[in-house]
Amino acid sequence: MRGQILKGHLDFLLLGALAAGPAHGYAVAERLRARSGGALDLPEGTLYPALHRLERSGLLDSKWSEVQGRRRRMYQLTAKGQRSLTTQQHEWIAFRTAVDGIVGK
Repeated sequence: MRGQILKGHLDFLLLGALAAGPAHGYAVAERLRARSGGALDLPEGTLYPALHRLERSGLLDSKWSEVQGRRRRMYQLTAKGQRSLTTQQHEWIAFRTAVDGIVGK
């Protein structure tokens, strides 16, 4: 999928992926890849800066954990992040409906 299509939607997609529960960065990337049928395969250079930006803005929280002897940073939605996701879901539905009305399904 063209990177230009993701522009403006990356934060929404990451919040959506984390709505399923806390996950480390690689697991977030796997959720996106799996749920999109492989269409969304984010490079680390895109994924981690976006996760850090969402955390700085208060939409995500993170904590370090150890899994099989490896330290991993686990990300999860904050209450503010959940509210933002809900708002963006409503906006997406309205946008998708408007676009479908113009270009069809």
